[in-house]
Amino acid sequence: MPEYLSGPFAGWSIRGNYLVSPDGDRMTPERLKGLAWRDHMELLKAGYASRRKAEAGKKRGQRQLVKVVVVDLGDFRERHFGRSAG
Repeated sequence: MPEYLSGPFAGWSIRGNYLVSPDGDRMTPERLKGLAWRDHMELLKAGYASRRKAEAGKKRGQRQLVKVVVVDLGDFRERHFGRSAG
């Protein structure tokens, strides 16, 4: 005798070692574990992809122009330390 499920699984039943859909498709416990594992891996992959995308966006946003200033060392010393330093 089949055991019928309720709630979101209304119409599904357990018959022996199978979970049976309302359409009559039979699923073994191994198949359900495989589907759950694949779903978990796809979520992980999507999470890693979004993390890489976010990190790439941060790297692009952090790039700033570099300003190069060439100063004569004598002028620098005179300006910051006075004539007595040189």
